[in-house]
Amino acid sequence: MRLIARFALDNTEHFEIIDVFDKEIRRQKVDKQNPIVKSIMPKYPSAIWMERKIRDEFGIEFEGAFDKRPLVKHERFPKNIFPLRKDFDKKDVEFDEYKPYKYEEIEGDNVFVVPVGPIHAGIIEPGHFQFSQAGEEILHLEVRHYYKYRGIEKMVEGKKPLEIKKIVERISGNESIAYQIAFMDILAQASETEIPNSLKQKYYTLLELERIIHHLTDLGFIPNDAGFAPALAFMSKLSEDARRVMAKITGHRFGFGAIKEELSVDYETLVDFVNYLKKEVEFFEDWTDDIASLWDRFNTTGALSREKAIKYGVVGVGARASGIKIDVRDNVFYKNFGYKMQFGVKGEVGDRFKVRIKEVLNSIEMIKNFKTDKKEKYILNSFKDGEYMSFVESSIGELFMYMKIKNGAVERFYARDPSHINWQAFHTTIYKDIIADFPLINKSFDLSYAGNDL
Repeated sequence: MRLIARFALDNTEHFEIIDVFDKEIRRQKVDKQNPIVKSIMPKYPSAIWMERKIRDEFGIEFEGAFDKRPLVKHERFPKNIFPLRKDFDKKDVEFDEYKPYKYEEIEGDNVFVVPVGPIHAGIIEPGHFQFSQAGEEILHLEVRHYYKYRGIEKMVEGKKPLEIKKIVERISGNESIAYQIAFMDILAQASETEIPNSLKQKYYTLLELERIIHHLTDLGFIPNDAGFAPALAFMSKLSEDARRVMAKITGHRFGFGAIKEELSVDYETLVDFVNYLKKEVEFFEDWTDDIASLWDRFNTTGALSREKAIKYGVVGVGARASGIKIDVRDNVFYKNFGYKMQFGVKGEVGDRFKVRIKEVLNSIEMIKNFKTDKKEKYILNSFKDGEYMSFVESSIGELFMYMKIKNGAVERFYARDPSHINWQAFHTTIYKDIIADFPLINKSFDLSYAGNDL
């Protein structure tokens, strides 16, 4: 089974651990007086960060866990304060004595450490990367995040479901449409309302446009990090064109506020744009295909084997480029509009690059097929208490969202961004590569820091 998410709830009288797998959901009550449960990280490596996060936020200990270091809590966060417990009061938070974070150490002759970040030379989000090297070869990489931890799960607690929409849609800018669709799906479930198919077509139209924008950006930056700057210039223009189309259609460059109960899409503008875009992307594909020096950098670099991808539960482009057929869109509805899964074989930078090109071209065809003149809407009535889950294929991969409503308010909100899974497998792709290839490998995945950190 594939682990999708492991998270906790504070049910006042006890804690509860929920494990979401692709084939079943497991629940476990945890005694508040003795909060200890069995760790699953030895079997599911993707649970490592999930359990460390639960430990930091709820104070639940995991028996048999081999990594008990803090994840969310940084050096001066007080040890016995657990921000997702119901009795948490932010007034109780006072900076603690500085406690150095213990990084994993690699020992051996001539082994040295290269720390990178959390502040970087480029205009990117903060994250720390600790390299252990012997000469040029990378022996180990440890990724450390949560510099963008905003406490969103606590922030939305106690609010009415509709009150948190603006927060949810801004969790990760690259995936705003995906987050909105997942959230509106949950609201529709809670309202016992069916979203009309024509409206789903419009939702997915914007989702595919968001995917195109993200992929175009990556298709420029990946060759740029291999020393081919003209690709960045070419794709920067196209991605900006796409952003402007998104702004014209939705009123915002990132599509904030776009997904709602009633939606109008300017298909004439959009179809004209994607027809133009298709020719440009096909030219770009032929152009970059003939540059031998580029593929010399792409091939054999940043390889994520199929076995490792399965072991870590990798999703999205990262999984498909390694030959794993996994995509939330792999369903009858999407296939009726021309969806075709794109995948690679070796899981190298070159595979991820090719998958992105093919996905852009497939998204273009689906947008044209999604075109509809129907004007349907639905009404969100009162929201019934209960637990609701949703899955959406964001531009990065499978987004999982959970919300529990109690007495008409948000009792618990949890989102597992695809980046939270994929970041944990990232270190396996860089072993024995050189540090100069790190930006190239990193960009070929292009994972979210904000989505991971919440």
